Amino acid sequence: MTNLASDTTSNTTTEDTLHKPSLIEAIEKLAEEAPQEGISLKELTHALGDQAFGAALFILALPCCIPFLYGVPQIVSLPMAAIAAQMVMGRKQPWLPSKFAERKISKEGLEKTAKGGRKYFGWVEKLSRPRLTFLTSSKLERVIGLVLMVFCLSILTPLPSTNTVPGFAVAMVSFGMLERDGLLTTGGLILGSAWIAILLTVGTAGIKLLLGLGG
Repeated sequence: MTNLASDTTSNTTTEDTLHKPSLIEAIEKLAEEAPQEGISLKELTHALGDQAFGAALFILALPCCIPFLYGVPQIVSLPMAAIAAQMVMGRKQPWLPSKFAERKISKEGLEKTAKGGRKYFGWVEKLSRPRLTFLTSSKLERVIGLVLMVFCLSILTPLPSTNTVPGFAVAMVSFGMLERDGLLTTGGLILGSAWIAILLTVGTAGIKLLLGLGG
């Protein structure tokens, strides 16, 4: 009987391990169980458990990936930049100042985030695997954090749909870091860098045009 109980416990533990929810599934469950008034960013990051920076950045970046979703991207962009800054400083766990930590995301916003995660990254979750792992090493984490800061701050650009591309870039990089997928991480860095280059080019051209009109 003792052996049978032991085997049953062992099998249950094995099944729990095998059926451990993925990050996207965890986000879906979080949205489903959230109260109607939503949850704070502090509650959101704590709910992610031990997945630290990658999970926090990924879940905060998801609303930014949704075209024409206004409000939520602007709420999460500065906290995202703060988390990326902590990567640069070499912190082991993300921390948000109370000003950011108490900001709330509504249940509706969470549900849209979960749907966006499944829609845009469900297939990535299936294909992603550890590869080129040196690109996701702790030695490069500070450099990646610095680049992500720029991506996150660009979301605040006051132009239509400017949250979508950098949102995808941050989500790709953070998901790649979680899965130790250097290829996915690099793809996100390239996408975000191209976006920043476009913003700078358009911004420079706009300034020159205004100066020309003023002259």
